[in-house]
Amino acid sequence: MQPAPWITYRPEIKVLDCTIRDGGLINNHQFTDDFVRAVYQTCVDAGIDYMEIGYKNSGRIFAPDKHGAWKYCKEDDVRRIVGDNPSNLKIAAMADAGKSDWKTDIIPKEKSVIDLIRVACYVHQTAEAVDMIKDAHQKGYEVSCNIMAISTVQDAEIDQALEVVAQTPADTVVVVDSFGALYSEQVAMLVEKYRKAGEGTGKEIGIHAHNNQELAFANTIEAIIRGANRVDATMAGIGRGAGNCSMELLLGFLRNPKFNIRPVWKLLQEHMPKIKEEVEWGPLPPYIVTGQMNQHPRSAMAWRASDDRDKCLDFYDKVMADV
Repeated sequence: MQPAPWITYRPEIKVLDCTIRDGGLINNHQFTDDFVRAVYQTCVDAGIDYMEIGYKNSGRIFAPDKHGAWKYCKEDDVRRIVGDNPSNLKIAAMADAGKSDWKTDIIPKEKSVIDLIRVACYVHQTAEAVDMIKDAHQKGYEVSCNIMAISTVQDAEIDQALEVVAQTPADTVVVVDSFGALYSEQVAMLVEKYRKAGEGTGKEIGIHAHNNQELAFANTIEAIIRGANRVDATMAGIGRGAGNCSMELLLGFLRNPKFNIRPVWKLLQEHMPKIKEEVEWGPLPPYIVTGQMNQHPRSAMAWRASDDRDKCLDFYDKVMADV
């Protein structure tokens, strides 16, 4: 008789919280220190494995007078929140290909409280991403590769990119559903493709899901079933546009006794009502439309910021007219 998988757990699975990094795309990363510190403490208390505190992106490209500290994650700013991080929680930061001065802004690991650099790229930026991965690894960091907008990439291009990334020292390669367009069958095929590409390299497979079609949690489960051991989530699902897989759902599903879900509910009760007054996210009609059409949500975000924000039919007609 096979054991019931829904009452056991897989200890290899590690959870990454990207509340501040992905959620910051809503408000130009202008969260208060109190909120960032509260998320950090929640991750510590909940037994979460990694907290992605923001980006390591360029002040030349993103004007410092328009963006908060978590667009850049300078060492002094990170330490202002976590100190020397006397906990088991590992700190992560994302560096975008084409948008970061990674050669200079990512300092050697022995001088940093950051543990993991997540290199993000589109498939046409794979060559730069490889150099970034090698650089971060040589500086002493754990490294992951997040190939973005994978739902828009042809199979042959995915195969070629994975063949190249498989030869790098990246510890993890992440399936990223940037547009919230994927269904579970597609997630299953992609995780299997990534897994086969990384055979023999020791690389783990990750999943980063967006919630345009209210499938972020379901697609994360599907990825886990197919062998993904690195999973992303955010508190209350906060994130760009429709948001992400909700941490409170994910921890409940995983059933690993090392995780304590109570601190998450505490954060949601004490901090999220105020955040929801300031920023908006969730599977609202325009985000559903862009998800179904496999499009970047920027047009939906602009629509929600306009006077026509609730005219979902007009938005649908506009999108269809542009197809």
